[in-house]
Amino acid sequence: MSFTRAARNLHYSQPSVTAHIKNLEDYIGAELFHRAGGRVQLTEAGMRLLPHVEKIILIAEAACIDAASAGHTRPAA
Repeated sequence: MSFTRAARNLHYSQPSVTAHIKNLEDYIGAELFHRAGGRVQLTEAGMRLLPHVEKIILIAEAACIDAASAGHTRPAA
């Protein structure tokens, strides 16, 4: 539960991850993480959002697999 560790794993800068989280919180209108001493913890809003995000990720992965299975390739440039 660290934005720094998440940034490292995603190959993003830590300020970029923090900015994306802040933008998401602004869009949703709720704080998603408690921030304390370099560590973060999900708020109630974050915990409620998590199962929806997990479903969205599964749907996106299934869509990519389905599209890839169509067998079409891009024409050479």
